[in-house]
Amino acid sequence: MYFNKTNIKSNNNKSNNNEADYPLFILVSLLIIISITFSYSLTIYTVEFFGYDQFHFFIRQGLVGILAIFIMWYFSLLDPDKIVKKIGMNLFVIFFVIMILMPFLPSFMVTESGGANRWIRLPGFSLSPVEFFKIGFIYFLSWSFHRKVIHQPKKIGLIEEVLLLSPYFFTFFIVVFVIAFLQKDLGQVVLLAIILVVLLIFANRSFKIFLALGTIAIVGVIGLIIVAPHRIKRIHSWWAMVQDGILSVLPSWAEKYLRIDELPEPYQVSHSLNAIHNGGFFGQGVGLGDLKVGFLSEVHTDFVLAGITEEIGLVGLMLISAIMFLIIWRIFKISRRVENPIYHLFTLGIALMIIIAFLINSYGISGMIPIKGIAVPLLSYGGSSMLSMAISIGLVLSISKVAKEEEVIRKVKK
Repeated sequence: MYFNKTNIKSNNNKSNNNEADYPLFILVSLLIIISITFSYSLTIYTVEFFGYDQFHFFIRQGLVGILAIFIMWYFSLLDPDKIVKKIGMNLFVIFFVIMILMPFLPSFMVTESGGANRWIRLPGFSLSPVEFFKIGFIYFLSWSFHRKVIHQPKKIGLIEEVLLLSPYFFTFFIVVFVIAFLQKDLGQVVLLAIILVVLLIFANRSFKIFLALGTIAIVGVIGLIIVAPHRIKRIHSWWAMVQDGILSVLPSWAEKYLRIDELPEPYQVSHSLNAIHNGGFFGQGVGLGDLKVGFLSEVHTDFVLAGITEEIGLVGLMLISAIMFLIIWRIFKISRRVENPIYHLFTLGIALMIIIAFLINSYGISGMIPIKGIAVPLLSYGGSSMLSMAISIGLVLSISKVAKEEEVIRKVKK
């Protein structure tokens, strides 16, 4: 009898250890519910302007949100060794090929934005390939770094290290060409570049290679800005808003060279800041914001944080930010606990993808940096962003089961 009880207890413990990180699942699901709520609240003017039904965006975001929660739950039940590599590699290859082919597809199959084809038209909805490619790119780096880079000596010459990493530089240059030139989406390139550099740090590379990469990155970003007139206009719009503050702390002679008169008015960011100011501490109430009524366009997508702040205030924004950072912390915790180097780098990359996108958007709508057009993960309206985030979080939840098992084994060994 005692033996049976012991076996039952052991089996129960094993069952508990195999559970995914459900606090992470709950936190992400909560943000999805918030996104669905504000997809109705913030689109009052948009549905009137385009003649949509008042529940148009709410229903679409609601359906995608429910599907996203189901995807996360389903992936959390699966063995990561059976799904992570397969899904990661397929996303990398398939959507990379799709992005290359998009400029050559007929107009009825693609949707144009900013002079580039960024969405594939499918029955009933459009798909943004870059959102799914990012997950595959992170997995490809994690998998390849484990095979080729992470075990190499850290103290090697700069030439040897450049030769070691040259396949990744070449791959990234192709990615830059496809995303920055063909799709004219510099923001996503910046995000992927930061992820690449951080993953290289965790792949045991030396500091000197990062100095070289930093120099190349600065020159590359400046070049990408110069060759695109719309990016120059965006920089001018941002500089028009911040130049007085920056020049006030610089020596007087600097104003002669840096001040630019007759710059375009930073229309969007000005209204974004007005929306944040109008929200105060506790907001005007859900559904009662003013700036969304024709003043602040894209309030349910790129400027969703400004719209939310106007309605639920600084306190509400702090709560949402706290949820976002708790999600990041849970993923970092999983990354730290898992022993598989590929899973470690992959979960780290997913956490970076979320937090970098959140910070770039936050800094952009507040005028601290130029607007990059990057959606807020799990909050901005859009099926592609929501579903891609569900896939990435679902894979992290699947990996979290392995992390729990390995932590229990380490404790037993001690």
